[in-house]
Amino acid sequence: MSREMKFKELIAQYCEVAPKDMKDALRFREDLGFSSLDFMSFLGELEDEFDVELEQEKAVSIHTIGEAMNLLNELAVA
Repeated sequence: MSREMKFKELIAQYCEVAPKDMKDALRFREDLGFSSLDFMSFLGELEDEFDVELEQEKAVSIHTIGEAMNLLNELAVA
């Protein structure tokens, strides 16, 4: 399974949007219905699943699926 599909599967655990229907522009809170607790739990699972460490400053600036995926890709290369 690709990194992007794993990433979207993780998001799907918190919302009712199928991974295949997720677009980069979808916003976590407004479009997917994430609560603040959901979002923080998601970020924790993201760190565990992909073995990365998110800086709090960058994490709070994430609003869309695309932004989160870009950050994940940056961290995977570093």
